[in-house]
Amino acid sequence: MAEPKWRRRKEARPADIAQAALAVFAEKGFAGARIEEIAARAGISKGTLYLYYHGKAELFRAVVREVVIPNVDAMRTAFLAADLPFAAVLRQLLPRFAEIVTRVPVGAVAKMVIGESRNFPELAKVWHDEVIDKALGLIATLVERGQAKGEVRFGDPRTHAFSIMGPMLIGVLWRETFTPVGGAALDLPAIAAQHVETVLDGLLVEDKG
Repeated sequence: MAEPKWRRRKEARPADIAQAALAVFAEKGFAGARIEEIAARAGISKGTLYLYYHGKAELFRAVVREVVIPNVDAMRTAFLAADLPFAAVLRQLLPRFAEIVTRVPVGAVAKMVIGESRNFPELAKVWHDEVIDKALGLIATLVERGQAKGEVRFGDPRTHAFSIMGPMLIGVLWRETFTPVGGAALDLPAIAAQHVETVLDGLLVEDKG
């Protein structure tokens, strides 16, 4: 017989709760999410949940810390360590981003943050500080490194980072907002592959490498 979730070692509970919170936030939004439902998804009581997290804001930070940040950190470590031409790095980075947001409901959380940031500005601050700023910083660093090698054209690295990621973020939000109500389905990996070549045509000093 499978061991009930609430009898697992205590160290597993925060991760279980964060995964449950991610699922409920993605489905219901922040305002609509209920602590009772998150606890039930995690297989624990509401009282047990409160032993680990004191409310939905803390749960949201846990989602970012436990589910989103590890993906950002893994990409940062891998791409900063890779001694590859800028074109090769970008051809790997955008498809990797597309794979992550297709597998993990990051887009649903991003949509939630955008939609509810007026009433819950702390969500936007956490998302900016822990996700957006780090991801854009990674790309800006890669652009700056390519410029130092003479591969990438002159321009503000952070502005280039916005240009690189803008269409990808639009694709993510389209999938979450318009596809469910009849909008055309989007193939994010295909968008990533095509957009990479468009970006490289504009950014590279000479050939695409």
